Amino acid sequence: MVRFLLDGEVIEIDAADGQATALDLIRYKLRRTGTKEGCAEGDCGACTVLLGELDGDRVAWRAVNSCILFTPMLDGKALMTVESLSRDGALHPIQQEMVARHGSQCGFCTPGFIMSLYGRSIGALGTERTPVADVIGGNLCRCTGYGQILASGEAVSPTVPDDGEIVTALKALRRDGSGKNWFAPKTADELAALLLDHPNARIVAGATDVGLWVTKQHRDLGTMVFISDVSNLKQIIETDDGLTIGAVVRYSEARDALTRLHPDLGELVRRIAGLQVRNAGTIGGNIANGSPIGDMPPALIALGATVTLRRGDARRTVPLESYFIRYGVQDRQPGEFVESLHIPRPAHDTLIRITKLSKRFDSDISAVCGAFLLRIENDIVTEARIAFGGMAGVPARAPLAEAALIGQPWNEATAEAAAEALSRDYAPLNDLRGSAAYRVTVAANLMRRLWIEQSGEAVSVLELADG
Repeated sequence: MVRFLLDGEVIEIDAADGQATALDLIRYKLRRTGTKEGCAEGDCGACTVLLGELDGDRVAWRAVNSCILFTPMLDGKALMTVESLSRDGALHPIQQEMVARHGSQCGFCTPGFIMSLYGRSIGALGTERTPVADVIGGNLCRCTGYGQILASGEAVSPTVPDDGEIVTALKALRRDGSGKNWFAPKTADELAALLLDHPNARIVAGATDVGLWVTKQHRDLGTMVFISDVSNLKQIIETDDGLTIGAVVRYSEARDALTRLHPDLGELVRRIAGLQVRNAGTIGGNIANGSPIGDMPPALIALGATVTLRRGDARRTVPLESYFIRYGVQDRQPGEFVESLHIPRPAHDTLIRITKLSKRFDSDISAVCGAFLLRIENDIVTEARIAFGGMAGVPARAPLAEAALIGQPWNEATAEAAAEALSRDYAPLNDLRGSAAYRVTVAANLMRRLWIEQSGEAVSVLELADG
């Protein structure tokens, strides 16, 4: 049984099928047809809804894609759809602005935009101090154009809502935590014991990738374990030594801490998918899933991150680069799960550059993601860690390029030798995001650009262009 709040009313659903999506529930059982199905992969934002969950004595709201959200993930939470905004017949200010500024033409995408902008108007996760353009980066419109939509969002100032009644109702909401083919443990100990009994169960955190296995590939995921409510795995711990992130910390929740670790990490998170995906997807899930083009792993590998794995009461910590073995294979045993990630704090004089290349700026998968960490002492490279995603079957370091740098003077010749070595470090595949030749070329150019930026030659080139 799944229990959640919809506009203050307790909804009980017999969720026998853990793979049923929240979007189907919303449209076909709850008859909230304002929520649309566009892409069924979390890319267009037409299905955007808001989820609220208890955070002490307040409700933490976040915009998510309901098309790749499984119904059991609603358990114990509050749900808002576009119909929730005008139950008394009066339009919400966001809706009024969209009408007044002609922010809708065909209207199919409009409810999703409304919900994303409404989330901003109440200070939902990922929207604080965030430009409107970033808030709607995960919403696509084919006909209206974004000018009117951006203006509508900017016209409404964020205000903190009074969620007192919802807080009380959520605290009183009874939760089950299991169904016919799914479980939802609440602590890491429960999760560890459960996975010993079901070692081949599919672990689901944000479902931003696994959801597509159902909506696009029509796969049967078998027994599923939903871990997004495991309290022990939600911690973010900052110390002088570095940053430790629990396995179910979402991208949006981790962004500020990652930015404090290094600004390039925060900017990288900004470029990962759209806000709805960042509000659901987890860094731990991205690592556990072992995607060869995951944006975070190359950066984390370059920074020397380690991952802690747990099976029962046993734990082990391995370098993140060792965790990825080959395409589709990670160093994780049946019944073992990713518990946390630790990123060492870089020394103040460390040179770090992280770059994502994709066909569009917002809400797109990397063609290449490159990360560089260099230590330079007395003009000699004393340490080099270089990692790329999209260049091999797994995110991986570039040992030949690193060897071309370490112990050498930091100059153009050394940078060029490292750039040329990158073509021997990787043998990337051709796919829709880019050819192998393109990937090798841009990887080498990222190395060259790093030298140009550091040498000051980039300034002289700009000055010449201005002249």
